[in-house]
Formats: sequence, structure tokens, C-alpha cells
Amino acid sequence: MADIVDRATRSRMMSGIGPRDTAPEIDVRRYLHAAGLRFRLHDRGLPGRPDIVLRKFRTVVQVHGCFWHRHKGCRFATVPATNSNFWSAKFAGNVARDRRSSRELKRRGWQVLVIWECQSRRAVAADRLFWRIVSNEV
Repeated sequence: MADIVDRATRSRMMSGIGPRDTAPEIDVRRYLHAAGLRFRLHDRGLPGRPDIVLRKFRTVVQVHGCFWHRHKGCRFATVPATNSNFWSAKFAGNVARDRRSSRELKRRGWQVLVIWECQSRRAVAADRLFWRIVSNEV
């Protein structure tokens, strides 16, 4: 299937997608802050610059987009039909980088929690995340 916009428009649209302050990330931050948790954002001193760092609980929260980080079984984790080889390699690199970062964080004694974009919209998932943080459940 051909793209519905020209190359320049698609390029502009894709370049507007940033790694920080995404809508799901802001939703999770808003929820955790309202629940009384205080945190730092995108700590450069930690591998992978985690989205949310809760030093008190030695926990990091990664808010992953289903499309970019390949949420298994999610309807948002599609592969574009155009230039699929490029996209497959791009996604594989993202997933490998996520694994390396998580492994290194765990090696340093951090608890790594992931909440997916599609889960961030549900209050139950945010509640579960909160309780995993405060109980230090792995």
C-alpha cells in the first residue's frame, strides 16, 4: 500500500516524534506525582536514560511506545508496508538497545519496570505500576 502523503510531509511528521515528553509518558508522570511519588526524568547517569527515575525506591520506569518498542501482541505494533526491511532492522535495534539498558540497570541494582503506551491509558495499569514501585516487587 502506498503512503497517503508525500515523502517530505512524512519525513516532517516522523521527525516530530520525540523520545521525551510523549503523551503516555506525561500521563504516567501525572499519575505517579498525584500519588505522592517524586522522581527525576531522563537521568543521563543511568544506562538508556530511563524515562522516570525513583531513587528512593531504586526503581526506573520505562514508558515504551508499542510501535517503536514492539509490544508483542499489541495492535499498535505494526510494521509499515513500505520499506519493511529498514523498519524491521530499526525495530530490532530498538528492542536490542532496550534489553542492553535493562540488563545494565539490573546489574547496577535497579528495578526496571515497563509500562506500554496502550496500558498507560488504563487506570488499573497505573495502579499496578504504583504498587509495584512502593512494594519493590520485581
